[in-house]
Amino acid sequence: MSLNFWNHRAFTKFYYRIKPVIPRRVQIILRRAVLKKALPRFASVWPIDESAGTPPVGWKGWPKGKQFALVLTHDVESERGLGRCRRLAEIEMGLGFRSSFNFVLKKYETPDDLRNFLNSNGFEVGVHGCYHDGKKFSSWEIFQERAKIINRFLADWGAEGFRSPSMLCNLEWIGELDILYDLSTFDTDPFEPQQGGVSTIFPFVVSRKGDAPPFVEMPYTLPQDFTPYVLLGERTPDIWKKKLDWIAEKGGMALVNVHPDYMAFEGVRPGVDEYPSDIYEDFLLYLKERYEGRYHHCLPGELARYYLDNVKSDKNIERGETGYES
Repeated sequence: MSLNFWNHRAFTKFYYRIKPVIPRRVQIILRRAVLKKALPRFASVWPIDESAGTPPVGWKGWPKGKQFALVLTHDVESERGLGRCRRLAEIEMGLGFRSSFNFVLKKYETPDDLRNFLNSNGFEVGVHGCYHDGKKFSSWEIFQERAKIINRFLADWGAEGFRSPSMLCNLEWIGELDILYDLSTFDTDPFEPQQGGVSTIFPFVVSRKGDAPPFVEMPYTLPQDFTPYVLLGERTPDIWKKKLDWIAEKGGMALVNVHPDYMAFEGVRPGVDEYPSDIYEDFLLYLKERYEGRYHHCLPGELARYYLDNVKSDKNIERGETGYES
């Protein structure tokens, strides 16, 4: 069967199979072309899917009556990103924010002093898979092998959270990890390799097998930085602002995933797969100035504990029911 490259779903599956052998510049050119062609067809569900704004059953609101929740997260995908973590953390500290940093375990070595720096300054550290090669869920045997490694690092680091590389997701299998929370889903994003979404801008509780305690799933609800700022070439945070305003109106959770790997700091000219860090900083300034005193800013672990302790009736998702397309 021939592959229509302008069919976004078909292209995405094909692209991620051949990605390892494609030069980075060619990857970006291909993805930009296909994304821009596909955008009009997904305008009704990206970046905002109106159906995702309904609160969970029995929802009683955020702590201290805040209008919405704010969670900042970062996936560190390479050694390039590893070297930029401190600078990104310093920007957030300067504006009064804190975030979580998720590291790939076997693709590079995460220095102890970096983790100590983050933890001692009020940040959170989590795991972003073993190799970032897209094979974690390719078989149960591979998953089990990697789950052992992940659980060992979670224990060694005192970490409680996980996000799957490339947002590949199987919530039932993820329940085998020793985690309090997971970040491997999104409310809506038709441009990810595993398309679909969980259609909610609120956290939800995921049950596990047997008597094991549930974990909290927290979808990202603002577009990942790579799509608007690398592929679409946007040079203002307007897409983030628009989605944030909608989330605030609905009283949901604004959770963003930003990659230091793709950020060009200190006025350095961005490369083909980078964008100016000023975009993220401008977004944080907008958030702080427009919504001062109205958002509950917390780390993922804090939000997970609040949710488990206070949300008695939830949009509980049974194991494996994600709404995603494989």
